[in-house]
Amino acid sequence: MTVHHLNCGSVRQIEATYDGPAPAHAVNHCLLVETESDGLVLIETGIGLDDVRDPAGTLGADWVAISQPVLSEDETAIRQVRRLGYDPGDVRHIILTHLDVDHCGGLPDFPHARVHVLAAELAAALAEAPSFRYRPAHWAHDPQWVTYPSDATGKWFGFNAIQPKDLPEDFQLIPLGGHTAGHTGVAVRDGERWLLHCGDAYYYHRELDPAPQPHPILDIVQTSSEVHHDLRLGTQARLRELHRDHAGEVTLISAHDPWEFQRAS
Repeated sequence: MTVHHLNCGSVRQIEATYDGPAPAHAVNHCLLVETESDGLVLIETGIGLDDVRDPAGTLGADWVAISQPVLSEDETAIRQVRRLGYDPGDVRHIILTHLDVDHCGGLPDFPHARVHVLAAELAAALAEAPSFRYRPAHWAHDPQWVTYPSDATGKWFGFNAIQPKDLPEDFQLIPLGGHTAGHTGVAVRDGERWLLHCGDAYYYHRELDPAPQPHPILDIVQTSSEVHHDLRLGTQARLRELHRDHAGEVTLISAHDPWEFQRAS
């Protein structure tokens, strides 16, 4: 398999908390995976074409004011898929960590893809939308949902794991609770190693340090949007252990850290 790292939606510019990295726009870090027999698999969709063209209507005026998205069609997943030489119809599967506005805005651009998500997340989104975090315009086209219970029985490096339907064992859903009602990580085998897309389970690479250091701006976002504080902190603690004990086998990435994205892409 070949894994492409895509930024599908720059938002407000932030600074690192230490000397070195230059200020950068926070990103919406997506993965596009080329498989041998299952077409393209898109992990997260970021901001879509409808969001760029009508941000207040689809993303919500309050979210736009706070997040300050760049709103470039060139950054949408559909435009990047075409630049790689593929047709959008080649995206047969989309796997979402959760349904926050900036993680699923591109769903309407791939209306025929199967959309994999935890059942608890879909239920929360349908019950709460329209809201700051969940926007019904992103699923008004009636996606082909494929849902999963949160009580996984498989195992992956000590974490519970779920095998996505009709995809090889190179893909695993790894429930990472605390941020939303049905938040999950997505593990992808990348050659000899694994990538774990952690979604919004953490926001800043220094949160993986032995003495974690949250980003002052990003931490406001993650604490204000959490649904279970202790569960979120427990999830982060387990991710730090994974990073400490298996750094040679697993690379962790979060959804919004621009410096992680720069290293990966």
